[in-house]
Amino acid sequence: MRDKFRNIFMLFGIAVIVIMIFTFDVDMPELLANLKRAGWQLPLIILLWVFIYFMNALSWFVIINDKQEDRKVSFALVYKLTVSGFALNYATPMGLMGGEPYRIMELSPYIGASRATSSVILYVMMHIFSHLCFWASSIVLYLCCYPLNNAVGITFIIAGAAISFLIYLFMRGYRYGLAVKTLRICCRLPFVKNKARSFMQKQEETLVKIDRQIGQLHSQRKTTFYFSLLLEYLARILGCVEIYMIMNVLTNEVSFVACILISAFSSLFANLLFFSPMQLGVREGGLAIAVSQLGIPGAFGVYSGLIMRVRELFWIAVGVALMKVGVFKEKTVKTEGSDGH
Repeated sequence: MRDKFRNIFMLFGIAVIVIMIFTFDVDMPELLANLKRAGWQLPLIILLWVFIYFMNALSWFVIINDKQEDRKVSFALVYKLTVSGFALNYATPMGLMGGEPYRIMELSPYIGASRATSSVILYVMMHIFSHLCFWASSIVLYLCCYPLNNAVGITFIIAGAAISFLIYLFMRGYRYGLAVKTLRICCRLPFVKNKARSFMQKQEETLVKIDRQIGQLHSQRKTTFYFSLLLEYLARILGCVEIYMIMNVLTNEVSFVACILISAFSSLFANLLFFSPMQLGVREGGLAIAVSQLGIPGAFGVYSGLIMRVRELFWIAVGVALMKVGVFKEKTVKTEGSDGH
């Protein structure tokens, strides 16, 4: 990637850090008091994300390097791009402007633009797909552990139907690809249809190649597909340890099962409001609602959101710093024609 684009992404990340610092819902004395209350749990929570990002990076790594003996990408590079990409995505929760374009641009010199694009698309699909599986399994877990009333039952029926439909769409996407179909939809939309048609005419061969690479992962490399999905799903479970550690600062009466449900339902609420920049106020509200539904004081959820916001701030800073460090000497692909796929 050219330094000009890398600097733009880095400045964007720095702007996110500044905005997050000035948008805490508490004043500085109260923030410091809450951090002091967390005590030794806070550095452990930050350290926990070393392992969560490790699992995220490994999930993407096996997609990139599956049966590509001639051109391996190092795990260190994938880990770096994973942390930096997620740092940018905290500002654009659906990755529409941050992490994914950055990852594609950084990875393209190593493996070619089409393969870099397909690997990033596949990983994003896997990341979202694991969320769907996590939400679906959490509904089952709730039904097994908690009594069901009419309101919760109706909510679960609606949520279950929506999640099932999305899982169906994702499975079709894995079989047949998404790039060409997405561009065809864009070709029918006002304001963007002309640019979409022009782009599709120029890049149709590349888009078909990307779709073919996406389809091959599920149809021909099932072991890689399910191993990558398992890693992402386990990363969701490991992320619940963060909530468990925070809750245990406040009380020792919250079980790990409850923390799984809190994580699932608060993340579902946050993703329903994905348009909120940096999810400001959304996560805290989602956590408060989730814990209240389990008979836990809503203030516990607000406190959890505050500590998680501090953790995010730390890892955004790390991700932004990593954009400028770590020079990896690997084989580069000078032209798309040398991609070999």
